[in-house]
Amino acid sequence: MPDTSGERQPPRRRVPGPAKPPRPREPRGAVRRGPGPGARPVRRPGAPRPPAQRPLRLGSPRPRLRTVGFALTLVLLIFMGRLLQVQAVDASAYAAKAEQNRYVVHTLAAERGGITDRNGVALAISEDAYDITADPTMFTRKQLKVDDGPEQAAALLAPILGKSQADLVKLLRPENKELRYVRLAARQTPQVWKQIKDLKTALTSKAETDHSTVNALAGVFADPSSQRVYPNGDLAAGILGWVNADGKGGGGIEQQLDKQLTGKDGKIRYAQSGGREVPTAGSTETPAVPGSDVELTIDRDIQWAAQNAITDQVKKSKADRGYVVVQDTRTGQILAMADSPGFDPNDLSTADAEAMGNAALQDAYEPGSTAKVMSMAAVLEENAATPLTHVVVPNRLHRGDRLFKDDIDHATWYLTLNGVLAKSSNIGTILATGQLGRTQQQANQVLYSYLRRFGIGGYTGLGFPGETPGILASPAKWSTSQQYTIPFGQGFSINAMQAASVYSTIANGGVRVQPTLVRGSKGADGNFTPAAQPKKSRVVSEKTAKTLAQMLESVVDDEQGTGAKAAIPGYNVAGKTGTANRVDPATGRYRGYTSSFAGFAPADNPRITVYCAIQNATAGSYFGGQICGPIYKQVMEFALKTLQIPPTGAKAANLPVDYKP
Repeated sequence: MPDTSGERQPPRRRVPGPAKPPRPREPRGAVRRGPGPGARPVRRPGAPRPPAQRPLRLGSPRPRLRTVGFALTLVLLIFMGRLLQVQAVDASAYAAKAEQNRYVVHTLAAERGGITDRNGVALAISEDAYDITADPTMFTRKQLKVDDGPEQAAALLAPILGKSQADLVKLLRPENKELRYVRLAARQTPQVWKQIKDLKTALTSKAETDHSTVNALAGVFADPSSQRVYPNGDLAAGILGWVNADGKGGGGIEQQLDKQLTGKDGKIRYAQSGGREVPTAGSTETPAVPGSDVELTIDRDIQWAAQNAITDQVKKSKADRGYVVVQDTRTGQILAMADSPGFDPNDLSTADAEAMGNAALQDAYEPGSTAKVMSMAAVLEENAATPLTHVVVPNRLHRGDRLFKDDIDHATWYLTLNGVLAKSSNIGTILATGQLGRTQQQANQVLYSYLRRFGIGGYTGLGFPGETPGILASPAKWSTSQQYTIPFGQGFSINAMQAASVYSTIANGGVRVQPTLVRGSKGADGNFTPAAQPKKSRVVSEKTAKTLAQMLESVVDDEQGTGAKAAIPGYNVAGKTGTANRVDPATGRYRGYTSSFAGFAPADNPRITVYCAIQNATAGSYFGGQICGPIYKQVMEFALKTLQIPPTGAKAANLPVDYKP
């Protein structure tokens, strides 16, 4: 474009371009040809290309894949083998171990049945209690992060449970490291468990804020249980017995009917974690079946009167012991059976071991003159004599190798057979029973047969723990002196219940009714099941029994009788005193006396029998009529009023006691 500015433009400078590569020379002789028609233009050679790189060739992956595949297969085979072992071969063992570690099984103690008197008054009951338990695995260092977990727990629990700290440590650190349940204390009151629970809660709360605090009670638990309680203290303790630390009956009815009273324990199984139940894991429970309630034949009020009376007299007489038995003459049911000294089953720690029984059934002793009623029964039943038969009673009587006497020296007595019983003459009894056979051996055999019919030498039928059947040898084994002492109550032994049963037999028209102490039971279904009917057997005729009752009246209401202190205003009373030489159980020799009184009322329409015996009275009188007669009166009066038995209004028989020769 031409310049129109008028100014001279500087000449343009040529900027050199990139150097062109030299054209290659053609060889000599070559003919240069131009491009022909349709030929491509000749490309000028460019810059020389760099030499081409050889491509990277990788190794084959198959060997590596095979190695990895083999390794994975081996691992899977190992896992499958282990899985097969766990789920098939050892499945039950592992499941059991898992169950053991996860689930806890506790026994649900069955509630022990109650014991009541004949009117439903509670004599023995069960109250809520707790067995304090622990899981020893929760006191290890792994759980508590300390080495003295058991010692810390024992120090806290010992004063609350009243246990030795060392004993508790042994329980919390057992030799069996897998043990997960121990009982630290049985049958503790709800107050004791509350005290432990509060302390446990306090430690838990403190541990949440103070990490140095150890909750040493985390592994302590409580299983619901029950505690035996006797609301009336020592009343009827000899009958009831007690329950030991293992919850089993240790004596009396508690022992005799333990299976019936105990019931059947149940079980509960639940999952736990950290000592606490896991609600969502489920639980199984087999309910406990409570024991049956037992109703006794005794009357609490009459038992109380009998126990007070014998306790006071034993203390007053400074005697070794004493017993009172009260029986319904018609049914054989025992209305009271008291002994002294006794014990309180609520606190066995203070009980005297010798008193922890039922002495009325367990003591065997020679009865003395109360046994003369059996000799008279044999004489009357065998028609060897009548109540009016004359008996000449000298001051001394020589028989065998002994010289016999009565309890007092006297001139020759001219007594009727009734008088022999009323004045309790040993000599007169020997003479009367001598008429039972043509020879002394025959007389012995006849008397023995009647003693056995009255229940002497055998068990009463109560089935009571520790009961003694007494001792009565066969006539062939009677010594020379026994042939003459047995008729008046020496040379054989009985228990107090046997003695009472003899008088109840006479009162019941000569029919012996086996004594009973249990009226029946009430099961968990609430239905009452009466006890089996007692066995009955006729011992003497009704006529003989009635005659004996009239003769026994003379003992109490005749001025020459030995039982005047047993008289009850308005009632005809039949009774008999006894004062026997006593065999000391410790030495086997005679020492002291057995004082007794037995009888029934009303004499002409008997309803109640009362028997009392006191062993080895050392203060005041030791004669049965003097120290047991008043007890008989006190207890009989109370029983007659309690059972609302009115006087018959009949006049006493007033059989003659003596005669003029």
